[in-house]
Amino acid sequence: MRTYLWLDGRIPGDSHQLEGALRHGSMDLSVLRQGAHSASYATLSRSMGEGARIVDFCIPCNPYFPTPEMFAELSANLENILKYYPSDAGTITKKLCSVLGLHPQTVAMSNGSTELITWIDHLLIKESIAIPIPTFGRWTDQPLETGKRVDMYPLQESDNYQLDLDDYVRFIRQRGSRVAVICNPNNPDGGYLPRRDVLRFVDSLHDLDLVIVDESFIDFVEMERQPSVAMEAGIRSNVVVLKSLGKNFGLHGIRFGYLVANPALANKIGSMLPKWNLNSLAETVVHMIKDHEPEYRESLRRLARDRLRMADELSQIPGLTVFPSQGNFLLVKLPPGWDGVELRDFLISRYGVYVRECGNKLGMTSQFMRFVVRPPDDVILLADGLLSFGRYLHGSDILHGDLEPESADLIVHPASRSALSSSFSGVRAAAR
Repeated sequence: MRTYLWLDGRIPGDSHQLEGALRHGSMDLSVLRQGAHSASYATLSRSMGEGARIVDFCIPCNPYFPTPEMFAELSANLENILKYYPSDAGTITKKLCSVLGLHPQTVAMSNGSTELITWIDHLLIKESIAIPIPTFGRWTDQPLETGKRVDMYPLQESDNYQLDLDDYVRFIRQRGSRVAVICNPNNPDGGYLPRRDVLRFVDSLHDLDLVIVDESFIDFVEMERQPSVAMEAGIRSNVVVLKSLGKNFGLHGIRFGYLVANPALANKIGSMLPKWNLNSLAETVVHMIKDHEPEYRESLRRLARDRLRMADELSQIPGLTVFPSQGNFLLVKLPPGWDGVELRDFLISRYGVYVRECGNKLGMTSQFMRFVVRPPDDVILLADGLLSFGRYLHGSDILHGDLEPESADLIVHPASRSALSSSFSGVRAAAR
């Protein structure tokens, strides 16, 4: 039996994670093909059966927060949290604003940021909206569902999907779009726009009905210490900044987000939301944030380190292209001949690894995948699955080069091959 080695001696998949990795072959893969968005963790877990472990590279939430101690604190109070009514939305919003340093009149909280996208569409988008693609699907799907004209500005792979704001403004003017959206960082590529450029962009469109800056992933940015423009939105007449707490805090299941805008805009949205639109779990977490801010900041630093490490390791897989990202995920382009749907199904059924295939995103094809940043041990498992898929496609172990099938029991992992080649030129990196 062959075993691959990384250069530092680690064995991909040689951990508890790989135990039972091939025991998912009986799962119903049709659950991955229902709807425009990824199957929920709950749906996937039910399909895979009791005891199956899912390594989630699909859902973009913070893997390092809340801490185990925070989950223990929530568990200890769970009976009261679930049994009693929460405070009303206004009370919870004031608490959040006191923690974040925002004025309550400029904030509206909701049951997830997608709820805010829905209300923005119904109340503030009258005719047309411009949006770069690829991006988060609700920004195109929601206005299309209500009959608005959606002006799609295609980002280019040759530019690493980086948005040229000046050209985008020209596009908006040419199309006569009345609302403009940017996501910063963008999903699925993680492209980031500097704060000063975003402010210049929104100010150049002061005559539009609305300019929206979706900052759902802004806390994961490390390029600037203060990347958000939320404070500035509160003093501009037509700017809304959208925030997602679930992604940042690793709690997608709670469903809570908020927007920041001038008081008139914030009230127009907030007044339409139910008085008790936030649940008790959301209220409890809001009250916990301030006490656990050091742990949260550490989780962001840890994620930034692992994003760099993960990008480096994946980029060493032959034929795989990794795009630069400031989000908590990486966009990759698969080698020629690889299909994302087939790879997704292979990884979940053989390895229990759940990934996001991007073929149903406008502006992308199934040759693109989005991988959420996860701890190094999980990345080893992902890399092992990718390499195994490559061998599967070619019908043989192509990664062994010219070695005979039984000529080696221990073979250096391909991600380390280039480093080995430079150090040991002409030496066969294999041993029995």
